[in-house]
Amino acid sequence: MNFDLETERVRLKPVKINDFDVFYKILTDEFVRKYLCDDAVLPREAIESFIAESEKTFAEAHYGLWLIYENETGEIIGFTGLRHFFDEPQPQLLYALLPEFTGRGLALEAARKIIEYAFSGLNFEYLEASCDAPNVASQKVAEKLGMKKIREEAKDELPTIFFRLENKK
Repeated sequence: MNFDLETERVRLKPVKINDFDVFYKILTDEFVRKYLCDDAVLPREAIESFIAESEKTFAEAHYGLWLIYENETGEIIGFTGLRHFFDEPQPQLLYALLPEFTGRGLALEAARKIIEYAFSGLNFEYLEASCDAPNVASQKVAEKLGMKKIREEAKDELPTIFFRLENKK
């Protein structure tokens, strides 16, 4: 199946193992890893595992992680997608952009496309997202997506905010 998605300004393509170098660059970027990886530089094996897990969930459940390509330049600027966290029953929405591409609404545009896909293509009844409490930029994206704050709790000893969006069908 083809899982490529497109919006006015970005294209989304599933992360593949041959995308390892660019995915590694994104996940180890100081700005991205600050909140997404609790500021840890993940080992290569962990990133390979993320990619393998994404390829498996695309094959089995039709979702995973997508690289975000800027249409104008063709440059890979980040990633978005659906991934399981915290033993939740359903995958969560996530998004991350390299710092030079933030502040232009591109994460919002890519995440909206994932929400549309999750609700229309996968028939999800809801979608949740979470972020570290200090990650104000990510909270603003969730709120602009129409997500509502549903709880705050400590995860891995860090204050984490959870958001939820219901599928209005």
